[in-house]
Parts: sequence; structure tokens; C-alpha cells
Amino acid sequence: MKFVSNSLFKIKTHLHFIEKIIEEDIKNGFPIKKIKFRFPPEPNGFLHIGHIKAICLNFELSQKYKSPINLRFDDTNPIVENKNFINSIKKDILFLGFHWDHESYASDYFPKLYKWAIKLIKENKAYVDDQSQNIIQVQRKNPFEIGINSNYRSRSIEENLYLFEKMKNGFFGEGTCVLRAKINMSSSNMNMRDPIMYRILRKKHHRTRYQWCIYPTYDWTHGLCDYIEQISHSLCSLEFENRRPLYNWYLDQIYIDDNNKETIRPKQIEFSRLNLSHTITSKRKIQYLIEKKVIQSWDDPRILTISGLRRKGYTSVALKNFIHQIGITKRNNIIDISSLEFWVRKHLNEIAFRTMVVLHPIQLIIDNYASDTTEWVEGENNPENSNFGNRKIPFSKFLYIEKDDFLEKEKENFFRLCIGKEVRLKNAYIIKANSVIKNHEGEIKEIHCTYDPKSKSGKKNKIEEKRRVKSTLHWVSIKHSFPIKINLYNPLFLKKNPDIDFYKHINPKSKDKIIGYAEPSLKKAKKGEHFQFQRIGYFYVDSKIKNDQIIFNKTVSIKNQWKKNEK
Repeated sequence: MKFVSNSLFKIKTHLHFIEKIIEEDIKNGFPIKKIKFRFPPEPNGFLHIGHIKAICLNFELSQKYKSPINLRFDDTNPIVENKNFINSIKKDILFLGFHWDHESYASDYFPKLYKWAIKLIKENKAYVDDQSQNIIQVQRKNPFEIGINSNYRSRSIEENLYLFEKMKNGFFGEGTCVLRAKINMSSSNMNMRDPIMYRILRKKHHRTRYQWCIYPTYDWTHGLCDYIEQISHSLCSLEFENRRPLYNWYLDQIYIDDNNKETIRPKQIEFSRLNLSHTITSKRKIQYLIEKKVIQSWDDPRILTISGLRRKGYTSVALKNFIHQIGITKRNNIIDISSLEFWVRKHLNEIAFRTMVVLHPIQLIIDNYASDTTEWVEGENNPENSNFGNRKIPFSKFLYIEKDDFLEKEKENFFRLCIGKEVRLKNAYIIKANSVIKNHEGEIKEIHCTYDPKSKSGKKNKIEEKRRVKSTLHWVSIKHSFPIKINLYNPLFLKKNPDIDFYKHINPKSKDKIIGYAEPSLKKAKKGEHFQFQRIGYFYVDSKIKNDQIIFNKTVSIKNQWKKNEK
């Protein structure tokens, strides 16, 4: 029941600013064959919607310039990193349709980074500081004040070499000392005020095990790894703009500019990160939600990790089309989540099979239809594409329709079924509601109606063509339907921008588990397939459990619900 569509397009009429920089570099003599990119995630959590922008940018530039791209894991913090995160990152990149040329790890370069640190110590550009992190932070002051030099800044080169080796060999405990670069404690850029290069962490590393007890910081590692791998253009999100002077300072200390210009000096370029309304992307905050059991895991469909989006039924085509639409800029802003859902809805409309499912059933009985008759009506599998074909749907006297599709007494602007009013049943007949039967509590348990045998969908006659009804309802035949488990997802946060005090804005009703009743064609559904439950929304087959019972996750509603929710 699977139909493949790759309706990927790039909404782009001109070069974005990073392409212009690269084109200018080429114009000024930079050899195209030396262009090289990298995607450098830290394996301390699952990738999220914001990473898709960086992935698309780096991998698509690699494709454009036919240049290699490295997947380099920034594994410098053994406290929070593990192989499960590495595997999930690889899976997410492949899901988006990209492939890397070389897989590497910052830990591959630990020996070289250590030797370069010794080089800086020998040049009196780094020193071992015995102060605590808190004292170091206080001494840095703020951009408008001159920082205070550490008492250990004037240590001799010999003493620093001796102490740094002892740090490496495990003579000191965690937090007792660090290695700092000796730059400028008066700089207005706080990143230049003697930043930390190494700290002591007595933790097991997922690759090097217990070989190291000192670990390089991100700032010391990143630019030098770019240099080792000869990355020409190092693309980072905008929060790293203030770190670029430090990135360049570290490169200055080790860069060798030979006469043949064979060695490439990496260039850091920053772009705006993707900020989306009604969500958070901080790994620390997502971990908090998992620990507090607000969500189940990193791939919970209520959060915008790539794995969560995939389980919710978002397609790689839709995600990439969304990224292409918002573009690459240096301006930070918040994109409304309805824009993302627009592209998901647009793609699923092309590829999803149509089916009828009733989520909140109420019984409808057609009094003038024979009890022992089953009629097979025909429905389109996807009106957007005739290649999907048609399917047969059983129709009978006893049906389920949605509770919300019926009112005993008609109200203004209610165009569905009421007593004395006609509607069409999708792919079937026009019916008219005549009466209801209620239970002891006064709740409606049966709707009794009559049908017009001459009004069958698809039949052409002049009398029926003139007949108009304002509403078409979906339905299922009770005796032919079967139950399915459905997860309905609502916004996880009640506030548009929940980043500050996010835990105060958690929606207690972000997930509803219900049993729906589906037409029999859905029994063939397989994990990973997309369906449109007609008039309701798009749904994704998450898994099959015992006795082949199917679990569906709601991907997105048929129409934009955000304006309605905000009201």
C-alpha cells in the first residue's frame, strides 16, 4: 500500500549570503577542489529541528560544489556522550537523504591537540590555573570592566609543563586545576579572557575509555579539528559569532602558511539558527522532560527531535522544503510552527492514502436500508494522483459517524447532520435524520435516518445533479470496521515562546490515547505508511503490537489548527 513521491523543491531565486562568500573566495583564487565541509554534532542527545537547517546547509553545499563532507562527532565531554546518541545522529542524517564521505571524532585528535597545548605552554601562551571555576568566572568580570589576572598566570614555562603533564597522568582530582590560554584579561570579548583549554574529568569515554582524564574544551578543539581535516568553510550558528576571534586566535598559534599554499586555513561563518514557536530544542531541557516523565523518550512525537518528528509522520521531503522556504540568513527570528505544518500537510496530501476512520463514534441506523445487505461503494485512494487507484468500502444499515457531526437541534453555522436535515455520506448516499434514541442519562445512543437510493455517489442523472447538500460526512460500517489505537497529539506547551520557565507552561493534555474504528482496507497498513483519515487529519503507522493491532500517531490536522487554538 506504499506509494513513493519525492516532490522536493528548492524555493530559491538567488544565492544566500554564505554561497556569495564562497563564490567570492573562488573568484579570488581559492581552488574549488580544496572546498570541504563538515557537520560536527556533539553526541549528547538526539538531533532536533534546528539541526536540520545546519545539515541541509552543509550537505547541500557539499553537493553543489561536489566537495567532500565529514561527519565529525565533537566527543569531548564523556559525562553526557554515548554511542546511542551517535547511532541516532547517523540515522537522522540518512533519514534526511544525506550521506557523509568520512566519519571522524574529535577524540581521534586528542594526542595532537595535547601536543599543540604543550606548544602553547612552551611559547608562554598557556598556563595551569589552580583556581576553581567560580573564582575564574568572578575574575573575568564583565565586558565593561578589566578582568583580574589569576595569581597563577605568571607561572614559569617549566612549572606549567610539569603540572600539565601531571594533570594528564591523573595526579589531580576533578576541579582542582585547568589549563588556560594566556590571551587578554582586558578584552571586551569575554571569550578572549584567558579561556579554559583543558579540564580534568575522571569519566569513561565511549571510545578512548580511561586513556585520558583531561579533556579539551569545545573552543580549543573545534577550530583545530577543522584545520586537521582541512575544512575550508566552517559553518556555525550565530551564537558562535563572538567566539570567532578565539577560533582565529587558536588557528594563529598552529597554522603554517607555506609558500605553495597547500595548507588551508578554515574560515568560520555564522548563520541564524532555527527558532520555532511553541517548542524547545535545548537538550538539557528535553532531558528534564524525560526525567520528569512529561515525555517518554528522545523520540517522543511531542518534541521536535528529528526522531520524534519521524515517529509523528513528518517526511524528509516536507522538512527539507520547510528549510528551503525559510532560507539562510544572519537574522534571528521565531518561525511560527504553522509554517512547518503547512509543508508537512502539503507533502502528505500528495502521498497519503485516503481512508475513513471514526474517532468518537455514535451509531447511525438507516431505517429504510435492508438489514441483511452489504453494498460495496467505491472511493478514491488519493484524488491528487490517479495512480493510487480506487478501493471498495462496505456500506450497510448500521454505521458509525462522529459524535460532533450531529446535533439534535440545528444551530447557526452548523452544516452537518441535524433532525430534518440532509447530508451526504462520503462515497455513498444522501441521508436525512429523522429521530434519536437516548439512554437513561439523556445521551443520544442512536440516530435514525432514511437514505435516498437514487442519490448514490458517482451516478449521473439530471435530477440528482441539481440536488445540493452542504456537508459530506465520513463513516464506517459497524460490522465491517475494526478498532485501532490512535495517539492524538496536542501542543506540549501552552505558550508561544516557552523557552523561559518552560516547565510552567507544560500542557497536561498534550497526548490523548483513543480507540478509533476504521474501514477494513486499513488492515493492510504497514509500519511507516502515511494515511489521511478523511476530514480529520494525517496519520502515521507507528507500530503493530499483539494480535496485529495497529497504532497510529496523528501527524497534522487537515486544516491549520493554530489560529483556532490561539483563540
